[in-house]
Amino acid sequence: MRRFWRLQCHGNKVYPTGKKTVCGNCGKVYRTIYDRKNRRVRDLSSGNRRVYLELEIRRVFCICCNKVKQEKLKFLADNPFYTKRFAFYVGKRCNTQTIKDVAVELHLDWKTVKELEKQYMREKLRRAGNPGPKVIGIDEISIRKGHRYRIIVSDLERKRVIWFGGKDRSEESMNLFYDELGVHKTRKIRLAVMDMWKAFENAIRCRAPQAAILYDKFHIIKHLNDALDKVRKSEYARLSGKDRKFIKGQKYTLLSHRENLTVEGRKALKILLTANKRLNTAYVLKETFGQLWSYTSEAWARKFFDNWKASLKWQRLKPYEEFAELVERHWDGIAAFCKPENKVPLGFVEGLNNKIRVIQRRAYGLRDEEYLRLKILACMLPDI
Repeated sequence: MRRFWRLQCHGNKVYPTGKKTVCGNCGKVYRTIYDRKNRRVRDLSSGNRRVYLELEIRRVFCICCNKVKQEKLKFLADNPFYTKRFAFYVGKRCNTQTIKDVAVELHLDWKTVKELEKQYMREKLRRAGNPGPKVIGIDEISIRKGHRYRIIVSDLERKRVIWFGGKDRSEESMNLFYDELGVHKTRKIRLAVMDMWKAFENAIRCRAPQAAILYDKFHIIKHLNDALDKVRKSEYARLSGKDRKFIKGQKYTLLSHRENLTVEGRKALKILLTANKRLNTAYVLKETFGQLWSYTSEAWARKFFDNWKASLKWQRLKPYEEFAELVERHWDGIAAFCKPENKVPLGFVEGLNNKIRVIQRRAYGLRDEEYLRLKILACMLPDI
């Protein structure tokens, strides 16, 4: 069935209204057209039947611009052979499926699916608006082998990604975010959550000195888990013969919280801690250290850490002593969590990292960096 559409003048391109055609650049009104052609445009399917719309597309010659202009239909996607609602449907399907699966199901080329999804994600970002964050989370991800990093900045209050960029994780790359955000919005940042990477800290102190720095709890716990694993490896190397069987293969049993273990895991942990005194001590110290983030007073948090550090004496746990020195050097950024206004949900950044890894794994790596940027920026936004 052939249908013709009556359109209103809008925008900076050629939009016809009945028999009149207006040039968006010069504003001249023309009552004649240069030529016309029919085009088939794919729309949403009806059941298992594909639906196409047959449209008449018109062009006019603008004497002022000395160019032939084609009318722009608002309901068409950037790829004019598909409607905008069909493009949004494809983009929504790509949230849970690979590009190849969507292309096979809808009988499309995978490059077409990719471009339609890009338009869908750009529309999501447009509707989300420009960011004006007060609490930001800073982290980096590896986009490919060879230490190729990109920086990710999140708004922890609105729980959305607001920036993806840089060429590495240097201070110069971090400054690109503050340049794009602008001086006025940068001054409104009151808290920055990050790992203990010096370049991020130097950038925030230089560009937003009013902001407090809070070190991410999960990165600190990761250093503590590394210290526990070093103790496990040293004990395995010290022992020999049958004594090693209690330690072998128990890495993740030690690193996991007790409540997260299965019944078999708890039994193995009990046997391991009973058989090795040093690992028992190291495990108890690791479990009790998490109490540090429950305090609302910096003085009480400091007292707890001093007692925890004092308990390391005579234990011969060198990795734990090095970890205690690390916490001592970064104490101000750790103790900032004690203030009530700084108790923000720190798990969002780590949850975002897991989501990004799923995106990369589903695509077996992404070579199009612009597509990866849009995927990351739009992954936490609501569907259209």
